[in-house]
Amino acid sequence: MKSTARFAIGFLLLFVFSSMIAHKFYVSTYQVNYVSQKKMVQITSRIFIDDLNEALEKKYKKRAFVGTDRQTDADVDLMKKYLSEKFIIKINGQQKAFNYLSNELEANVIVCYFSIKDIAKLNSLSVENSALMELNGDQQNVIQANLDGEKKSLLLTVDNFKGTLK
Repeated sequence: MKSTARFAIGFLLLFVFSSMIAHKFYVSTYQVNYVSQKKMVQITSRIFIDDLNEALEKKYKKRAFVGTDRQTDADVDLMKKYLSEKFIIKINGQQKAFNYLSNELEANVIVCYFSIKDIAKLNSLSVENSALMELNGDQQNVIQANLDGEKKSLLLTVDNFKGTLK
């Protein structure tokens, strides 16, 4: 009886711990900073590489290798196109295109840098971010903002992928 109970408890613990290890987080982060002295909005995104490549392949029916040693300029162009369609910023009620600056890798995450120039004054900032949400209903896009010293944040989900920070 004791060995059966030990086996059952051991099996249960193995199942619980293996489920925890296999669990994947579906979270991307976007840091948005308004620097009034430079009249610029600076954006840093952090997105899991495998999820981004899967989204690119699903949307454009083309295998992508963003963030890998097989990455091409065409892959980066596809990523920029995807993010410009899925991550939309409105400043003072007007949609603004962002300029892609560069990217770097941090483990299994691609960190992308963008900017929006010529923003003399920021009265309102609205964000629409549905990136990767077509892949998983649990996807969350966290927007953290520093708007000229004022810190704000948004948690965007499949059901609520738009928000206003200021």
